[in-house]
Amino acid sequence: MSRTLILVDIQNDFCPEGALAVPKGNEVIPVANRLLETKGVFDLIIATQDWHPADHLSFASQHAGSIGDVIELGGFTQVLWPDHCVQNTMGAELTPGLKKDRIDRIIYKGIHREIDSYSCFFENDHKTATGLEDFLRLKGVTTVFIMGLATDYCVKYSVLDALELNMETVVIQDGCRGVELNPGDVKQAEMEMRQKGARFCGSHELI
Repeated sequence: MSRTLILVDIQNDFCPEGALAVPKGNEVIPVANRLLETKGVFDLIIATQDWHPADHLSFASQHAGSIGDVIELGGFTQVLWPDHCVQNTMGAELTPGLKKDRIDRIIYKGIHREIDSYSCFFENDHKTATGLEDFLRLKGVTTVFIMGLATDYCVKYSVLDALELNMETVVIQDGCRGVELNPGDVKQAEMEMRQKGARFCGSHELI
């Protein structure tokens, strides 16, 4: 499998009016659909879904703090988020505008109450695997193209882990949007990914 596309967390709760809406997050949907509809661009399509239990400890509702506060959780720094992508709710579903018929496999992440998961490869302890690496190795994948939500969190950490796993990693830049809790977070994330060895491209270069 020479070309694999990973669609990161294109879910209702990360789109406008969702519980944790990424600004202009819906703009990644047509980019994804163009890539999905063009035959021969990718051999394998993976989608990821945040899939939290209702009492997940990344939720501000489980603490005395407020949304956006930073705490320590399980020995790791944790941003407190609004309740989002709760298992088996509409908010956790892949957005209905996404062409889902070409998706070959869905990877669920953030399923453990005690720890969050930004990367599609590992929970934030960097030990608990989602199963994606094993699946890609089984398929002989060495190159991944990554896009989705959000640039400065789940996309960034997925890219950094893919690089750490010695996969050639390409970010589809126009297929990503960021949260920007702090101004400049997206630019900083892009710089980190480039410094670690990620390549960037536009979707038009692939079609």
